[in-house]
Amino acid sequence: MLKFTVLISALLLLAGCGAGTAQANYRHISQEEAASIMESESDYVILDVRTPEEFAAGHIPGAINVANETIGRTEIPELPQKDQKILVYCRSGHRSRLASGKLAALGYTNLLEFGGINTWTGPVVTD
Repeated sequence: MLKFTVLISALLLLAGCGAGTAQANYRHISQEEAASIMESESDYVILDVRTPEEFAAGHIPGAINVANETIGRTEIPELPQKDQKILVYCRSGHRSRLASGKLAALGYTNLLEFGGINTWTGPVVTD
């Protein structure tokens, strides 16, 4: 019985360690840092994870739209390079954190989550 308890405890510990791995593969940055990357670098993707309707109403110039709700366990054609720098945002920051975790679980390794467009002071365009 003791061996069984130790085994179950070890498995739960390992499962807990694995659960945090996805978050370790993305980093929260300030909107100022995101704007600086957009101004000074060129090899990045700006990812808006809001709904298509929210995206059409106004988004950061150059952003692509992949709604958080559509990110699951399958590959994302709009994001073919898993090591490319991806700047992730939504409306307030909640969905961008969820999406970043899901993207990390899919193997994306260079995720920078920077909150929501509600507090974005840079340019915004509409479709």
